[in-house]
Formats: sequence, structure tokens, C-alpha cells
Amino acid sequence: MSDSRVEDEAAIQAVLVASYRAWAAGDADGMVADYTEDATAIMTGSLRGSREVIRQNMALGFEGPLRGSWTHNKQLGIRFVGRDGAIVISESAILFPGETEVPDDRRKVNATWVFEKRDGRWLIAAYHNSPVVAH
Repeated sequence: MSDSRVEDEAAIQAVLVASYRAWAAGDADGMVADYTEDATAIMTGSLRGSREVIRQNMALGFEGPLRGSWTHNKQLGIRFVGRDGAIVISESAILFPGETEVPDDRRKVNATWVFEKRDGRWLIAAYHNSPVVAH
């Protein structure tokens, strides 16, 4: 454990930024570079049960409907769970070529990122998102 949660939070932020940049580059390998091998991702209608399955699905997306897309992300919170765990909550949306802002709330999702510190490195162990429900 680092002497400071500030350092841990900065390391987690760096992982998230790298993931967002990889998405914008259409780089499936980069998207999963900071995922644990046994990571899971749950999105509407799907369970992806390993880093490799997540990578394969992202590669297919980047070759097809997600080509040229990028994500808008707003961190809503972070909390540490024990010495080697953290949960990040964010709001995200996919933007497609030509878009500069999220067109409406129906595209937004709330996401939960579960991080695990392994061998001194913060990695994504699980990701889940769910559509934002307008109030």
C-alpha cells in the first residue's frame, strides 16, 4: 500500500485516462491493458467473463458500430475498500463522429469500476454499467 491514498487515486485516474484514450484511438488491446486477466464486464444484455473476451468484443465494436467513437466521462466518486480495492462510480456516454457533446440523456450510463491493486499496480477487475433513468 502506498503511504498516501492521493498516490493511489492518481494511479487509478491514470488507468481510467488510458482506457478512455484507447477507446478514442479504437485500440482494443490498449482498452484492456490495465484489466486483470479474470476481469468481468457487464453491460446491457451481456456478460464478458475475461480480459480476452472484453478485448475481442471491443475489437469488433471498433471495427463496426463504434468506429470513430469516443466517450464522455464524468467521475462521480471513488472510495477505497480495504488496502487493495477501490470502487469508482462514473457517468459516461458514447459520442460518434461529428458529435461534440452528448445529444441526450438516453445515451448516458452510470458505471461502476472495481479496481484491485496487484503487485503494486492498480488494475480494473470488473466493470458494470446501466442506463441512466431520467427523473
